[in-house]
Amino acid sequence: MNVTERSVLEIPSGYGSTEAALLMAQLDDQHALLIRDLENITPAELEWQPRPGMNTIGMLLAHLAIVEVFWTQVGPEAKSEFETQSVLGLGMDDDGMPAGPQALPPETLAAKAFPFYRDLLASARAYARHATARLSDRDLARVFTRTRRSGAVEELNVRWVLYHMVEHFSGHYGQILLLRHQYRDRPAR
Repeated sequence: MNVTERSVLEIPSGYGSTEAALLMAQLDDQHALLIRDLENITPAELEWQPRPGMNTIGMLLAHLAIVEVFWTQVGPEAKSEFETQSVLGLGMDDDGMPAGPQALPPETLAAKAFPFYRDLLASARAYARHATARLSDRDLARVFTRTRRSGAVEELNVRWVLYHMVEHFSGHYGQILLLRHQYRDRPAR
């Protein structure tokens, strides 16, 4: 019996901008795929590093949540000061990234099981959805500047911020899948 796989991206209702809704639908889809792909991950795999100074899957998952809240505050909410503690229970630097050359995973993520990370990601998604739902098409075109930690000034618009949230999530999703592959194929010790 042939089974038809259905791949349809629905644009969610409740948004002031169809374009913003589409970008959130893309992020929702990537989020759902990541959760599905990690449903059987162990705490040992979440904490595994190929070597000191490299990211773990747990660090990347925390980073995805922190960055989603951060960019939501930068773009859709147009804040000038940023914090993630009130949304996630983790601060902006609690993911341990970027890791120093010999850094081990941060203590803030020690012995965390997958439900912890799943809840972090869900909280970040809910926060981003809520803020993005209020945007109009005109809001997406709003251009603003921000100063990076390095002192460089960049000019961007809210549309780019939402696009970057999808780009960022997808890039680290690929990195997570690569780490899973490396973990499964690591030499026996």
